Amino acid sequence: MALTLPVAGIGYRCLAWLVDASLLFFFWLIAYFVFTLLVSDVLGVFQGLSGVAQTLMVVGVFATQWLYWTVSEVLFHGQTVGKRALGIRVVRWDGSPVGVYESAVRNLCRAVDFLPMLYAAACVSMLLTRQHRRLGDLLAGTLLVREERIDLDKYTAAPEAAAPVTSAEGARTLTPEDVELVLSFLSRAPGLAPDVRQRLGARLVERVGPPDAASLAAVLASAESTEAFLRARVQGAR
Repeated sequence: MALTLPVAGIGYRCLAWLVDASLLFFFWLIAYFVFTLLVSDVLGVFQGLSGVAQTLMVVGVFATQWLYWTVSEVLFHGQTVGKRALGIRVVRWDGSPVGVYESAVRNLCRAVDFLPMLYAAACVSMLLTRQHRRLGDLLAGTLLVREERIDLDKYTAAPEAAAPVTSAEGARTLTPEDVELVLSFLSRAPGLAPDVRQRLGARLVERVGPPDAASLAAVLASAESTEAFLRARVQGAR
């Protein structure tokens, strides 16, 4: 089966990052003010620490951000708050859900992607790769895709102008291939030329349709009745 994924572009990714970065900024801002209630001279306390302690604090700040992105992507199926707001999601290269390993690797590489500043390396990588993947995505085998909402009602709801037509008793059971073929035709039918629309509809009715000639003539009377019959057949097969 061929699978095409709608890849999220650099604009989607940047806006999602801005949302997440804003949340992290407000988190650290609140944490700073809470800490100032306990210690008046925050900068002085930091400077008074040893080099090892200062390094551990910097690493702790990075670890907090890494945990935010990693835990969110793992628990919420490839989405952070920013990604959810923009309707994008992290998946594996083959389209399967992202796992702990992939999310951990791609988010650890944010330190490299940020170099020399403001995610310059990541932007260059996204502009040079066809799927807009940053270095973290290339190493982890992931990519970001857009979520597309599909209106399933158009496949099952018959047009108001056409009376619903049901299949006669004895009609054969539809296979998954038949159902997929009919749904594909119904989704494309409004954009087809009238003669092509009627001809393809008639061929599908002959394939999945009524067992007697009288019913066949009624179904093929118009494009509306043909497509209403096909919708009813697919809906009955589910």
